[in-house]
Amino acid sequence: MIEYPPRLTLANLPTPLSELKRFEIDGFDGKVWVKRDELTGTEVSGNKIRKLEFSIAHAMEEGCNALITCGGVQSNHCRATAILGARLGLKVHLILRGEKPEHPDGNLLLDHLSGAKISYLSEKEWRTHEAVAIELQRQYLAAGDKALFIPTGASDEIGLWGYIAACEELKNDFKLHEIEPDYIVTATGSGGTQGGLVVGSQLFDLPVKIRAFNVCDDAAYFEEKIRDDVTLWKQRYDQQLNEDQLEIATIEGYVGPGYGVAGQEVFDIIAELARSEGLFLDPVYTGKAFHGMVSEIQKGDAGQLSGARNVVFIHTGGLFGVFPQQQNFSFD
Repeated sequence: MIEYPPRLTLANLPTPLSELKRFEIDGFDGKVWVKRDELTGTEVSGNKIRKLEFSIAHAMEEGCNALITCGGVQSNHCRATAILGARLGLKVHLILRGEKPEHPDGNLLLDHLSGAKISYLSEKEWRTHEAVAIELQRQYLAAGDKALFIPTGASDEIGLWGYIAACEELKNDFKLHEIEPDYIVTATGSGGTQGGLVVGSQLFDLPVKIRAFNVCDDAAYFEEKIRDDVTLWKQRYDQQLNEDQLEIATIEGYVGPGYGVAGQEVFDIIAELARSEGLFLDPVYTGKAFHGMVSEIQKGDAGQLSGARNVVFIHTGGLFGVFPQQQNFSFD
């Protein structure tokens, strides 16, 4: 029995596990299942809320009344933090990577509507974002507030709990549907979801391989990042875990032009899945990972999902990221 640290009930859980019925993959007669984590909420949809249930609970335990976090201009995590802060009566300050647009849309529009304060850093300035966060904490403290800094994606030893807990949920899903999946597939950008799945699959003895498709950085980065987070997790929570048995497998080759920038093949598969299943992906995370999954399945035994019969895709949300890139879809 896993003893969880303090946790807030913020997400609509459990989310469904659904089989794709009409989307077809050439040469594949197995099944693709989707863990519908885009249904964790409406405005706060996606995977970030699972991690924030633990991160914000920790902030409240520490007596904080403000949250500082960071990410890209269209960050799903920052949007989720801004909205949850408004719901819980906490001040939120976002440090966003990129230039301030003339007209905010997508996630950024929701950040503004939620009342979050926003600081913008250029790509060149981004390396200083942690120092900026420390200075903001000092300023908040001088004004009588206490602010917790939550790293990008809430991906640290606290945020790991989000998808450790999700593995307990997945174990019940597999029992309910009477399946033993070969692979669980996810997008990975800051490593927290991937890390939680890797740790949780071991803790709950899930007979499944975890495979992540990176949307930035490379496999070596995620190997180091997740192992560092796991080490801190073990120390903070006095957990026993055989780190030598952790398989951190990141499938490269699907980042495309860069983080937040997708090739036409990603927009095509987003549209195809929407038409066939009424299921919507985004071009930053889920679209790239889903495209990568389909491509690797089509390679058969030569691919990195060889032997797949049942594959579970973690839908980590991101719908609002579609709107700023709508010009990349073609309509008849």
